[in-house]
Amino acid sequence: MQRTLEAVIFDWAGTIVDFGSFAPTQIFVDAFKTAYGFDLSLAEARGPMGLGKWQHIEALGRDPVVGARWTARFGRPMTDDDIRHIYETFIPLQVERVGLHSDLIPGAMATVNELRRQGYKLGSTTGYPRQVMARLMTLAADQGYAPDCTVCADDLEAGARPGPWMALDCVRQLKVGAVSHCVKVDDTVPGIEEGLNAGMWTVGLALSGSPAGWSLTEYRAATDAQRAAVRESVGTVFRSAGAHFVIDTVADLAPVLEQIEQRLMQGLRP
Repeated sequence: MQRTLEAVIFDWAGTIVDFGSFAPTQIFVDAFKTAYGFDLSLAEARGPMGLGKWQHIEALGRDPVVGARWTARFGRPMTDDDIRHIYETFIPLQVERVGLHSDLIPGAMATVNELRRQGYKLGSTTGYPRQVMARLMTLAADQGYAPDCTVCADDLEAGARPGPWMALDCVRQLKVGAVSHCVKVDDTVPGIEEGLNAGMWTVGLALSGSPAGWSLTEYRAATDAQRAAVRESVGTVFRSAGAHFVIDTVADLAPVLEQIEQRLMQGLRP
């Protein structure tokens, strides 16, 4: 069978590296505390995951619970200057600590190697700014992972997720013939929406990423019943957002690509 699919576009934290996506979420907690002495829970920090980091802070300021607590504390809503200060606090902390959560997710490298063997082009997009990714890409390359292109949240004037622009820039760089020949793989709703808005097939990861919130140790220790409950909860959210497929981790991707190939052969499109 001649394959129609040309490219797979991966997210980074929670998808390929950093099981549980702890690097960005913990740093948001620390940045709010360092910049303003403002307490943010890890669960609250996870809320807008998938957005660019500036937009993530902005979304936290608009969150009904976090925003109300901010206004009660400071007597005013969060301003652009506040966002800028938190962002400028966040970036050096993130660059400094991203290496603490840079391990490849189990099965990621085996999946990538198999895709390479089959001739797929590999792109990637991320909510991280380029300054952080410069460090993370080096750490990932040392482990064998180096996609053909990486588009960061601050690379494009058009903006980042949930818009289609980063994913479409991967299409441009990879010279893919049609967006329907691409699969976007992500662990967040904005990342799924990015792929959908770009006209791609989308695959959500239910257990490795930010919504599940498990460390690798917690994931391995979870019972079948616990995994099933989280799989159902996160999967429902992803499917409601429009994800075409939901799997546990990137290690389970290969059979899904075969199903997408079959759909393309039937004349179906995302």
